[in-house]
Amino acid sequence: MEENFLSARPEGSPLVDDATRFATREPDERRFAADGLVGSSEPFQRVLRKVPRLASSDATVLITGETGTGKELVAKAIHRRSARSTAPFIPVNCGALPEDLVENELFGHARGAFTGASGPGKGLLAEAEGGTLFLDELNSLSLSAQAKLLRFLQNREYRLLGSTRLLHADVRIIAATNVDLAREIAAGSFRADLYHRLHVLSVEMPPLRVRREDVSELAEHFARIFGSQYGKEGVRFSETAVECLMRHDWPGNVRELQSVIERAVLLAPDLELQDDDIGLSAASPGSTAATEAPPSAPPCGPQVPIGHEIFRDAKEKMVRQFERRYLVQVMAAVDGNVSRAARLAGMQRRDFQRLLRKHDVRRAQPRAWLAG
Repeated sequence: MEENFLSARPEGSPLVDDATRFATREPDERRFAADGLVGSSEPFQRVLRKVPRLASSDATVLITGETGTGKELVAKAIHRRSARSTAPFIPVNCGALPEDLVENELFGHARGAFTGASGPGKGLLAEAEGGTLFLDELNSLSLSAQAKLLRFLQNREYRLLGSTRLLHADVRIIAATNVDLAREIAAGSFRADLYHRLHVLSVEMPPLRVRREDVSELAEHFARIFGSQYGKEGVRFSETAVECLMRHDWPGNVRELQSVIERAVLLAPDLELQDDDIGLSAASPGSTAATEAPPSAPPCGPQVPIGHEIFRDAKEKMVRQFERRYLVQVMAAVDGNVSRAARLAGMQRRDFQRLLRKHDVRRAQPRAWLAG
């Protein structure tokens, strides 16, 4: 697959081939690529250089950065290089834990602790024994839950819900947040003592807009993954597609780029991805690229011919045409699986189904529609 990917690139492509890049890398960097941590820019390399040092300690780590910058990937890389690598890595999205269940989820419960507790229940701390517990979206915890977590961090001891017996957990805590905790502390929604307990070691993940030289490298990385996954080995980028990727400001960071490349690989009719396959505007609204790009910079994707209709009618017509065409393409790409199509579109299943009904797009419609 690798040989096909490299040989299929157009001559003079601005993307650097992996054989050349990896030949000049140190072994550690190749292992980081295996972790999904891809990028040669200096801001990102500073993060990677910290990982081995963070892995050599058992102290708590606080990872900060915008949504989609790869905080969980760095947490996993720290765990994999630590003395705890053979024990579990348990990720927890704190934002998904109901407030009244946080104690039970983290610490577990004793028999009879509540109605229906016919036996003891293991908590996430017990599941992570000997390993690492990764607490993502830490700022989502209520002040009450923060107090319970603080008590555990102080002495590594906890009680099952409904029990008076103290238990010990040999677990390293790595936490992450995408908000400014100093502001949360000032607003009274985050405990200062918990922040100081967690902030022994720290990593700040740079947003993709400050490591633009990594965009093409990451695009290649995702193209290989999804090309293999969807039977399109040898997928490559045209120069205009690369320019389109480089102009975008990526407010959703690496996660947004990953989704864009997956969608392009799935829906593109050819192995060479064009700018209209990428389907991005010239820059994100309000982004730095929007103000820095020259006024003549064209948007990525096909240009819409404007007739003699009034603006409102022309806009409504083009939106309808775009929505229906997009739905047909996505549904054809996933063989009519509504749940997969909704995920690919980045939408809730209910909202996606509403659009399907609006445009009368049915699951059983043939792929031949795509030619229409």
